[in-house]
Amino acid sequence: MPTTSRRLESISESVIRGTTRTATQYGAINLAQGFPDFPPPPALLDALAVAAHGPAHQYAVTWGAPRFREALARKITRDAGRPIDPDQHLVVTCGSTEAMMVAMMTACNPGDKVIIFSPYYENYYADTILAGAEAIWVSLHPPTFSFDPDELERAFAQGAKAIILCNPGNPTGKVFTREELTTIVALAEKYDAYIITDEPYEHMVYAPAEHVYTHALPGAFERTIVCNSLSKTYSITGWRIGYVLGPPDVIRAARKVHDFLTIGAAAPLQEAAVTALEFPPSYYDELRAFYTRQRDLFLGYLRQTGLPFPEPQGAYYVMVDISSLGFATDGEASDWFIKEIGVAGVAGSSFFREPIHDYIRFHFAKSDAVLHAAGERLLRLKDGRR
Repeated sequence: MPTTSRRLESISESVIRGTTRTATQYGAINLAQGFPDFPPPPALLDALAVAAHGPAHQYAVTWGAPRFREALARKITRDAGRPIDPDQHLVVTCGSTEAMMVAMMTACNPGDKVIIFSPYYENYYADTILAGAEAIWVSLHPPTFSFDPDELERAFAQGAKAIILCNPGNPTGKVFTREELTTIVALAEKYDAYIITDEPYEHMVYAPAEHVYTHALPGAFERTIVCNSLSKTYSITGWRIGYVLGPPDVIRAARKVHDFLTIGAAAPLQEAAVTALEFPPSYYDELRAFYTRQRDLFLGYLRQTGLPFPEPQGAYYVMVDISSLGFATDGEASDWFIKEIGVAGVAGSSFFREPIHDYIRFHFAKSDAVLHAAGERLLRLKDGRR
């Protein structure tokens, strides 16, 4: 019998999705896989109902329905302060997961090197392998998850074709400062590399942190490939609508990759999502305020447990240090949390290239009732005991 591709030997199944399955099996509160438990905005649901009875049920333009791209371009232009052309700078994808794969296959040839910060979202390494590229790892150092500029330059000097940047960060909750981003842009220019950014949590940033759009920094646009989605901002993770943003030459190439991967994102969902893209700035202010409150609610319980954690500046994840609980591995700890405490979190080692087993990642994109229930269960860990 023939054998399957050797590149798959370096890729394991998703730890996040596996943890969700275990949580379901044991009836635990799922704070592992990052999706909300509340509905999308009512206006968006109304638009979906209208779209369901409209004509948009066949293929849209492969790289995105015109109305959707026009609305998206207006939103990005407003948010980032840099003019975006809907016909030259965008390709609509099936979620940011496809967007990242499109970006990697557009930027990289087999054998190219790609810088990945560690800890990292698990898809990035898999995307690198599937694109036939090689990872160069650069550490983000707790508790601030900052990087050493000299270490980063040494990585670029190895001939990196691209760097992947998640901002705000999953799993860390880190928001990169303007100074850090400027350093990354300068190194990418010096070594002629792409910057591939993943920004689905752009509107979940907690004061005093500020989200800076990398592509809008001086000298960055021509080498930045932005991957993003509507999933988190509008609580529609199941709609799978994302996009790639970049300069015209990159987008022309990316459209070819996207066309042969998925042809196009769902036409009626693009039609409905135009309504969300036209929400006023107040929607995003309210979203930020909501997630700030959910963060503060959940972190209040964590503080009572006595377990330390770096306070997230953005996104909706928190890395909790469980080293004081005495488990041999964080995988063992994650199983124990599910089966004995009734709260599911992801073993942090799945995000680290380094041999670090001290963290479990929880998320707080849940209703008040669920966060209170999870918090009460976690209080069994008060003073670091189990």
